[in-house]
Amino acid sequence: MNDIIAAMQVSSVTDVVDILSALFVFAIGAGFLTVLVLYVIDRTQTTHAIRRNYPVIGRLRYVAEDLGKYFRQYFFADDRSELPFNRAQRAWVYRAAKGVDTTVPFGSTRDLSHVGTKIFVNCPFPQLGEDSEAPAGVTVGPYCRTPYTTDKYFHVSGMSYGAISKPAVQALSRGAARAGIWMNTGEGGLSPFHLEGGCDIVFQIGTAKYGVRNEQGGLSEEKLRDVASHEKVRMFEIKLSQGAKPGKGGILPAEKVSREIAEIRGIKQGQDSISPNRHPEVNSVGELLDFIERVRSITGKPTGIKLVLGAYGWLSGLCEEINRRGIESAPDFITLDSADGGTGAAPQPLIDYMGLQIQESLPTLVDALLVHGLRDRIKVISSGKLTTPSGVAWALCAGADFITSARGFMFALGCIQALQCNTNECPSGVATHKKHLQRGLVATDKAERVYRYATTMHKEVGTVAHSCGVDDPRMLKRHHCRIMGANSRTIGLHEMYPPGGSFAPARDRTDTITDGSVAAQ
Repeated sequence: MNDIIAAMQVSSVTDVVDILSALFVFAIGAGFLTVLVLYVIDRTQTTHAIRRNYPVIGRLRYVAEDLGKYFRQYFFADDRSELPFNRAQRAWVYRAAKGVDTTVPFGSTRDLSHVGTKIFVNCPFPQLGEDSEAPAGVTVGPYCRTPYTTDKYFHVSGMSYGAISKPAVQALSRGAARAGIWMNTGEGGLSPFHLEGGCDIVFQIGTAKYGVRNEQGGLSEEKLRDVASHEKVRMFEIKLSQGAKPGKGGILPAEKVSREIAEIRGIKQGQDSISPNRHPEVNSVGELLDFIERVRSITGKPTGIKLVLGAYGWLSGLCEEINRRGIESAPDFITLDSADGGTGAAPQPLIDYMGLQIQESLPTLVDALLVHGLRDRIKVISSGKLTTPSGVAWALCAGADFITSARGFMFALGCIQALQCNTNECPSGVATHKKHLQRGLVATDKAERVYRYATTMHKEVGTVAHSCGVDDPRMLKRHHCRIMGANSRTIGLHEMYPPGGSFAPARDRTDTITDGSVAAQ
């Protein structure tokens, strides 16, 4: 009996070895055949020079090129060298969102002598902790039927449902509600997921009028009233341009246009969704003010505009027309985006070379309003790569009333800057509609991170303000911030941009576009 069992065991082992040997031979043969086929394909194709000259091996270039960005991010780039956000910036957001210690040891790893570095001016007798005050409430749209007041100054910037995923919108809505901040819908329309968390909503009207468009693509007053009927929809923002792609409408690839998104936006499913590069109704400052008043009269709620500055002489023309009509005609707010603002997809010439960065455009806009006596009437919302306390504090110094961030809150949701926003392959589930990738983003958990990020931001901006000797971060002024120049000497922000700046009446400006449509002669 034992002999029979032993013989069977030997036979079984022999069979396994035979099978493995056959599989090995098959794999070698299949591999050789594959290499041979690829060699013939590469050698005979005429499109790629590298593959034609170096068959098969040339293909490794594409693999290395694709993997290179991941290796650079984790192994080769230092904490301060990556773009658009370096590791130090992302790490602060991650720690703030997780509620862990945001302090750092030993000393700054930032090059403080680099030209352009922001330095805040500490007070010799800073505010005591018990002397700190909660930020005062700011009212937007005092001439509206339903003005909006909030004491928070850091909010969620525009991100459309479609550009970001359902669980991402849900987490932002819930987290924003708990933090007491508003959430901007982006130009993709109002979804049920924006409303379910109960946060305040800013509804953005893009050039395609998604969510409030008629069959011809124009503004549907009936749909606009329906949106305004939601109590939590507090303000309306007319989008003129976006920092990452001024002069270009929004782009949503066809693979992201699901049936649900198509219904919300009022477009066709499975087709690229490309917005016009401007509102057809708006081709001058007069038409812009008319359109603002049209939206405001229908909704009864504060109505403003979003733009990125390039040519800026037209601001004088806008302000003068407002003063001619009466200050009630002014936009209730202006959201100013930066040339280095974010996007899901944009042409590289625009994302790299078009528009002014917020460091120049924000003081310019504020000065234009000051010169024309409209600074108190029109609230200024600053956006564009302001994700850490230093950026937010700088914007307050420069004159902003509010700051909004999109990518900061994306990091809070778990974004790892994989740069896959336009491919529908976002590995963290933030900017994809593939269910297996969305599975990693649990809305209830990420909502808590959104809340902690917002509250930590307010807390640490308050720390900067107290070090500067003011009770309320909104009391920060330009003289509280200095900018590093050449030879390690700083210059005050109030010296670089004296209040009032270089703005003169539009009739005296002969070098730039003044009314948005006609160049001054």
